Amino acid sequence: MRNLNLSFFVLLGLIVVSCGKRQQDGQVIGVQDRPKWNGINPYGMVYVPSGTYTMGQSDQDKFSTNVQKAKQVSISGFYMDETEITNNEYRQFTYWVKDSLAHATLGHFVESEDGNTDKIDWSQEIDWEDETLKDLNFQGADAFKGVTEIDSRKLIYEWEWKDWQLAAHGKDVKRSSIIHKEKTNIYPDTLCWIRDFTYSYNEPFTRNYFSHPAFDDYPVVGINWKQARAFCYWRTMLWNAWKEEDEPNSEEFRLPSEAEWEWASRGGHELAPFPWGGYSLRNAKGCLLANFKPGRGNYPEDGGQYTVKADAYFPNEYGLYNMSGNVAEWTENAYHDNAYNIVHDMNPDIKYDAKPEDPDSYKRKVIRGGSWKDIGWYLQTGSRTWEFQDSSKSYIGFRCVLTFLGRSINDY
Repeated sequence: MRNLNLSFFVLLGLIVVSCGKRQQDGQVIGVQDRPKWNGINPYGMVYVPSGTYTMGQSDQDKFSTNVQKAKQVSISGFYMDETEITNNEYRQFTYWVKDSLAHATLGHFVESEDGNTDKIDWSQEIDWEDETLKDLNFQGADAFKGVTEIDSRKLIYEWEWKDWQLAAHGKDVKRSSIIHKEKTNIYPDTLCWIRDFTYSYNEPFTRNYFSHPAFDDYPVVGINWKQARAFCYWRTMLWNAWKEEDEPNSEEFRLPSEAEWEWASRGGHELAPFPWGGYSLRNAKGCLLANFKPGRGNYPEDGGQYTVKADAYFPNEYGLYNMSGNVAEWTENAYHDNAYNIVHDMNPDIKYDAKPEDPDSYKRKVIRGGSWKDIGWYLQTGSRTWEFQDSSKSYIGFRCVLTFLGRSINDY
């Protein structure tokens, strides 16, 4: 009887505690200690609002419209880098990987909160004169003029991604089967400047374009599709490591879908073929409005024989620079000739993880915007083309996007 009374009072105490402030007299009010979320305003990005537009070439391009018919689609709001990722921004990524390798080689680790793994102790100073770090540099016959240079082949970054399509459509899918781990050499392919052009003297760009401060604010090139995705993953990790401990994660930085890219490029102009809203590559004074290949090859006429600074020329109505010209840009999507006939009209998206053994046609990824070496047709907002995902070119770069969490930025 004594034990029964004790149990009664314990139960009564639990009921009294549970009927406190959080329960509000038995009403359903939701969990009250949730973290606050007011959104973020990522540095160097601009907001592209939700909207609907007609995706595809205008009726002026009859041959393209016969293959890929225009389609009305709706896009959710997102943030987008106002410029292409520059050499100096991408250099931060390569330096981070280099420093992490040095810390690991020197044994600079600290135990993680869960006690199961070790993580790099970034507070430790790196002694670059330490003998144990020599293996990170070119050695022996690979060294040139006795200069200490990091062996770019060793800048390997480990990252991962989830196959949400498999998770959604597979049956009894194990979580481990949707998690893919990648190891990617993230140093830009500087030799692309020589390889892309036959009998053309571009060695100075191979030696200097990525490394020299003269080109810090120019768009990074020589980046393949997986390197661009690795950068997005690293950028997400960088952001999440900086935020407040109790602050919710944002969405992940990623490459844009081609539908998002085109919507952002149009800058709110539904039918105009160029980001500035006009139907011509020149303004009323005859000045060229983008960096491309005018005429039969008068490269310098637009102000830049090769690439120009990432914020050159005027931005479009959304505040985005060089959505046409300068460098073409990777998107997230796999390339299909008739993609518009099969994609959904809400946030259209086609992805495919090409395996090494797949045919080359499976490895095509959509690029948009045209570049400094392309003719004007490629600069149209509706023009689409492709490149193999493992190819790096002197005329292809990228920029990141971040999905806005909420209906509209105007809700906040």
